[in-house]
Amino acid sequence: MQIIASDISGVSIVQADRRLDERGGFARWFCDQELDAELQGAAIRQINHSHTLHRGTVRGMHFQHPPHAEKKLIRCLSGKIFDVVVDLRQASPTFMAWRGFALEAGDDRAVLIPEGCAHGFQTLSDDVQLLYLHTALYTPASEGALRFDDPRIGIIWPLPPQHLSPRDLQHPLLPADFCGIKI
Repeated sequence: MQIIASDISGVSIVQADRRLDERGGFARWFCDQELDAELQGAAIRQINHSHTLHRGTVRGMHFQHPPHAEKKLIRCLSGKIFDVVVDLRQASPTFMAWRGFALEAGDDRAVLIPEGCAHGFQTLSDDVQLLYLHTALYTPASEGALRFDDPRIGIIWPLPPQHLSPRDLQHPLLPADFCGIKI
């Protein structure tokens, strides 16, 4: 595995090393020993799968507040996505910055997202499946979210956003006095 730092503090691309032969291929997608420095001793507690039918769909932007803040490792199993991370951490050198990463089935890449960052994605193809590894259990009382089109963040989606859930459309804009999440 190669861990490739992004320009958002703590966000990395995890690139698996695929071994190919006449039978096909093999890649290690997760190894707690190789990811220990990034996970900082946190264990994977929950694994989720999502299936999105239509190109252009936006899901997000979601996170959990402490004490249930979580790290996430996101991998695309089918189709292609534009995966977005927004840094909401107080005192982070990249506070309020966002970055998008292209992930697609077969690229053996995953995005590692630290606690205190919001996550969402847009499908760039029909029939997309994602695998999520989480270091904390989903806790509804700790759920946080921001709008996909919050002007303070200014995410530039590659396609016109569509097919948002009623819940995602109702996420609030960040208040003018938002000073971040204390992790």
